[in-house]
Amino acid sequence: MGDISGSIAVVTGGARGIGRACALRLASLGASVAVVDRNLDGAKEFGEELGAASVEDELRSISGDAMALESDLSQAGAADDVMQAVVDRWGRLGVLVAIAGGALTPYERSAASQISDEDLTTLIGANLLTTVTSCRAAVAHMRGSGGGAIVTMGAVSGLKVVDPGGRYAAYAMLKAAVIHYTRYLATEVGPWNIRVNCVAPGAIRTARMVAQSTRTGAASESTIREVPLGRLGEVSDVADTVQFLVSPLASYVTGQVVVVNGGSMRL
Repeated sequence: MGDISGSIAVVTGGARGIGRACALRLASLGASVAVVDRNLDGAKEFGEELGAASVEDELRSISGDAMALESDLSQAGAADDVMQAVVDRWGRLGVLVAIAGGALTPYERSAASQISDEDLTTLIGANLLTTVTSCRAAVAHMRGSGGGAIVTMGAVSGLKVVDPGGRYAAYAMLKAAVIHYTRYLATEVGPWNIRVNCVAPGAIRTARMVAQSTRTGAASESTIREVPLGRLGEVSDVADTVQFLVSPLASYVTGQVVVVNGGSMRL
């Protein structure tokens, strides 16, 4: 029932971290996967090791067919071009996992009273615009082909969790926007047999998170003690949840936010 063989999937932000883990998982389930990222070599930035020369090669080794498209989805028309390229290649689109984004601006100036116009613009583009444009472009194709499944990427900081000292304020604010956008979109497109859900991870041990932890404390022992399950999350934990949400097992699940944080009340 969790099998999605024959599906056509797009994973944005899929060149590294959680996005790459989700792309590889969908390929292992039998989907043909297109990875979209503004930097397809992004895994190198934090020393994330690939199983092949590129993410596209990794996917091909699993499913036999894959695409990799370098694109900044915050730019006008970019998402439309990407989704059209996928449909031109495979004839349809059934799954979108919209992961592109992140806390990309400096931690040291991320508190609520310190947000600069420049940082705010960057985070709006990376987190909210990429989600909206990719979902909008995907829905246009899914509606005409009988439906589909979309998963957006929120964060626990976009819910009731507030980082100590008010850090990551703009990032959290925009993840809250992504979460509420997901609910609105699910309400609109449900009659077209398109399901839309959001995953809200907590502290996930990506290569980037570990590399930045000396400044942010995200992978510290005190952080781990906050988690009832006694460990940081792994990218596979998020991929497990995405697998459920895009599969037939979740055929009556839409408009939901699934928190993946080991039960923590803070992370």
